[in-house]
Amino acid sequence: DGVAVIEGVLTRDEALHARAALLEAAAESERRGVATFMPVLDPNAANIRVFNLLDMHPIFRELILHPVATALVRALLGEHFAISNFTANIALPGSGSMSLHSDQALVVPEPWLAPWSMNIVWCLDDVTRENGGTLYLPGSQHVTRRAEVPANPLPRMQAFTAPCGSIVALDGRVWHTSGANVTRDAERALLFGYYSADFLRPQVNFNAMLSAETQARVSPELFARLKLGPDA
Repeated sequence: DGVAVIEGVLTRDEALHARAALLEAAAESERRGVATFMPVLDPNAANIRVFNLLDMHPIFRELILHPVATALVRALLGEHFAISNFTANIALPGSGSMSLHSDQALVVPEPWLAPWSMNIVWCLDDVTRENGGTLYLPGSQHVTRRAEVPANPLPRMQAFTAPCGSIVALDGRVWHTSGANVTRDAERALLFGYYSADFLRPQVNFNAMLSAETQARVSPELFARLKLGPDA
């Protein structure tokens, strides 16, 4: 299907610790003048998006290189991969869906003949269809051109469901969208680690995004995977 759920990667306490750090990061983003609502992506402000996580808290620098996550990335992309982005989305009750897309299609022209990108999604809450579980089109990693995407894919789309502490591996060619949160009081917080083949330009320039203090703290492996430094 292009999607795999791995349960129990984090304990519930570890996931809740990461969730608390995410809420701090959202507040810090607003303090820095970076809005957490993006009208270009979401239909209303009930979707909270947080960017530049790696600069916000050390826990995110640990998770992006978590051994389970990187084992999955290596299995799909091979050894030569880069970290392209690390963001978060908190779907509050009443949040709506964004547009249907594939992450690889956003950065690579068709035809899409090989997996050159993937997402590792960290579930910091129990994820259900009702609280906004990501909707995906099973098997759409085999779509090679936009014309092959069904005109009305929604009836065929499924929501991934996973308990708190799980990760979801998503082939970058899978067509998907954020689910709508139709609950009264259940929030859904996800982290999105986006990885790509290292010959692709990352979604963000970490040389510009990360503070000098953060760049000085990262491990040699993270430094290289972020394409930091003059030789990136």
